Amino acid sequence: MNNVQGILLIVLAMAGFTLEDMFIKALSSSLATGQILIGLGIGSSLIFAITATLKGQNLFARAAWRAPLLWRAASEGFAAMFFASALALVDISTVAAVFQALPLVLTMGAALFLGEQVGWRRWSAIGIGFIGVLMIIRPGFEGFQPATLLVLVAVVAVVARDLITRRIDAAVSSYVVSFQGFASLIIAGGLMLAFTGTPLAAIDSAQSGMFAGAIVFGALGYLGIVIAMRVGEASVVAPFRYTRLVFSMLVGVFVFSERPDLPTLLGSGLIIATGLYTFLRERRLSRPVAEPQAEFPQD
Repeated sequence: MNNVQGILLIVLAMAGFTLEDMFIKALSSSLATGQILIGLGIGSSLIFAITATLKGQNLFARAAWRAPLLWRAASEGFAAMFFASALALVDISTVAAVFQALPLVLTMGAALFLGEQVGWRRWSAIGIGFIGVLMIIRPGFEGFQPATLLVLVAVVAVVARDLITRRIDAAVSSYVVSFQGFASLIIAGGLMLAFTGTPLAAIDSAQSGMFAGAIVFGALGYLGIVIAMRVGEASVVAPFRYTRLVFSMLVGVFVFSERPDLPTLLGSGLIIATGLYTFLRERRLSRPVAEPQAEFPQD
């Protein structure tokens, strides 16, 4: 195992995902969220369709279209709808901060639905982590943004996706699974446009460039995570996923002129601290770390 290389790749992947989020948020100022999802879905699914075909893998093999895989794709599309909507309405730094609760929710989901053993220490860490989430969202207080709750819905959908992923046939190629996940964004985007009655808008050259940037950086981020988890130990490289929050705050400050307040910073620190404790506790117990798959739209 080459942990140094794995850490470097995971950090670069998080930078890629942050740039992807940046382009999505920038596009949301002029395009409907549904149209953004359709564009991302077409571009990203095409990348994985071509890759799978070049590797001689059948995108439409019967094993690849059984119920668990379809439910996984549906969860992916559902998560995309809420995550992209949150990016359009909420500061990118706030979205990233709340999204960092994903490993904690995944650990909880694995215990509740997959029967994995979680002791009182990690349950306590999960509870403290959610206090950090509440510090960021602040329901019922001044500054509360209801749209922030969209991130939590996206987190739950991503957890559902990842728990389903653990149950699907290992013989089905990851490229085929990724193709399905990104293709679901096309359906999700179409449904959003249909329900809102929003027509497709013409896309100019600047918007085309932002779409290309989101697709390329998202694909590179996905590839970086896949390679990182293969060359390094999951329990070593996984905690470096939290660098995404640092990158997102930098983008928020320097690109979107955001100013995260003290409760957001303190809540973010609490989420990261409890998440790191969960990883370290898993490593001490010599169990596989509850590791989320690539985030939307990934991941």
